[in-house]
Amino acid sequence: MSEQKRDDFGWAARTHTWRDWTLADLLAAKGTTTVSLVVPARNEAATVGAVVTRCREVLMETAALVDEIVVIDSDSTDATYDVATDAGAVVHRASEIRPDLGTFRGKGEAMWKSLFVTRGDVVVFMDADLVDWDTHFVPGLLGPLLTDPEVQLVKGFYARPGDSGPYEGGRVTELTARPLIALLFPPLAGLVQPLAGEWAVRRDHFSHLSVPTGYAVEIASLIDTWRTRGLDAIAQVDLGRRAHSHQNLLDLGAMSTQILTAAWARSTHSHHADAVPLTQFVPAAGGEGFVPRIDEVLVVERPPAADLL
Repeated sequence: MSEQKRDDFGWAARTHTWRDWTLADLLAAKGTTTVSLVVPARNEAATVGAVVTRCREVLMETAALVDEIVVIDSDSTDATYDVATDAGAVVHRASEIRPDLGTFRGKGEAMWKSLFVTRGDVVVFMDADLVDWDTHFVPGLLGPLLTDPEVQLVKGFYARPGDSGPYEGGRVTELTARPLIALLFPPLAGLVQPLAGEWAVRRDHFSHLSVPTGYAVEIASLIDTWRTRGLDAIAQVDLGRRAHSHQNLLDLGAMSTQILTAAWARSTHSHHADAVPLTQFVPAAGGEGFVPRIDEVLVVERPPAADLL
């Protein structure tokens, strides 16, 4: 992304690279601020252990930049819980956190529930399915929050390698989120990766946001931060390169439905249902023709957690 392009969107002053701060700079700026690294995970036993191990060894034991690493297990049916525990994380099952508040399956639900079991003044979120990344992700995301009191939320961006180029990995971003932002929320168009799973936020700010329980948590948090705090409360950091496992195309339809619903509700329109019926078509038995598959895509939102903490 060229400097001219950043200036066109007014994001030049709020766009950084992870190299803008040394570790010594961040530790000095951290002072008494506490940091929680939260990894929402569902059936990520193959990768969550490496994510936790590397972050714990570098960011807790060596650098003392992170005060706790917490994995929120969202109804995994594999060994995610055990693998993350063995790697040194504190692990909670989302359904067992504040059971009086009920439970929903989804990434946003795990992140919302994390507010009840973490203590950091700043919360850093990292996806559990990373396969090509480095521990500088976390310091990079912390940079704007530790050095600029106006910043409330920091998004990471990176090259997402695909078959045809470095930015080909974000299908939902390019086909859903970016056109949606261009149409309804153009001030956010300067964000390189609006759906990035690596981001950081001040606890007090996040606890006052309404949180979609599914995949719309990222775009909803951006829109609500812009609306309540202004663009200067959002920063973004170039983290280099990132790769992760990809979901199949039909699953991306449900993800897009959740994102569209959350954005629609925050536009001049509104949506008040808890689920949206999504019709997709799959090959019929025997391979002749197609049959419809209708899924009720949950679009539930959790209220701001502040009054419940």
